Amino acid sequence: MSHSPLKIIVIDYNGGNLASAQRAALYAAQQINLSVDVEISNHPEMILNADRIILPGQGAFADCMNGLNNIPHLLTALEQSTHKGTPFLGICVGMQLMAQRGLEHHITEGLGWVKGEIAQMTPKTLPLPQMGWNELHFKPNQHPLLEGIEAGNHAYFVHSYALTHADPQDIIATTDYDGVTVPAIIAKGNKVGTQFHVEKSQEIGLRILANFLMWDTSPSLHNH
Repeated sequence: MSHSPLKIIVIDYNGGNLASAQRAALYAAQQINLSVDVEISNHPEMILNADRIILPGQGAFADCMNGLNNIPHLLTALEQSTHKGTPFLGICVGMQLMAQRGLEHHITEGLGWVKGEIAQMTPKTLPLPQMGWNELHFKPNQHPLLEGIEAGNHAYFVHSYALTHADPQDIIATTDYDGVTVPAIIAKGNKVGTQFHVEKSQEIGLRILANFLMWDTSPSLHNH
């Protein structure tokens, strides 16, 4: 029984870190013997035909959102593809773009997929950015993305801004940075996002990526 490879698109919009996200997805697939084809692309038809979509991002929210807006038909293709149920993963600023707006420098409209704003964190004494390994807090069996991950496992964060005023139902894991509770993983329908860099989070990041690649979001699943 041979399946054609899973088509995974890493969205290219000058958002940085594309090749490392591509490598991590390939490596995660190898670990679970999953046949995949991972391409970096910003062609709308590639996004519409993808089996999985990954949106990496680093830098400023406004720059990343402008990057997406500046590629003709890209956002329309992304909306159409996710609307029909294609699983989507946003990484770091890619996750932040899922929110309603970003408040860095000036107000920038986001994708509006989850409630909330991306605002600068206010740690008590530690400097920004939060940079380095930090613990993930979540309840067991919260989401298929967390399969095989244990509460207290560490992921690699680099950020000064975080999701605020979110719907608590959309937050499936948090971390704590000097008194600030930071949404670390968000999920809504077939869309998920990680504030940390899965591609730099070693075994934990690869396991989350593998879970994303295997994630079946089809409605038939919920009838069992």
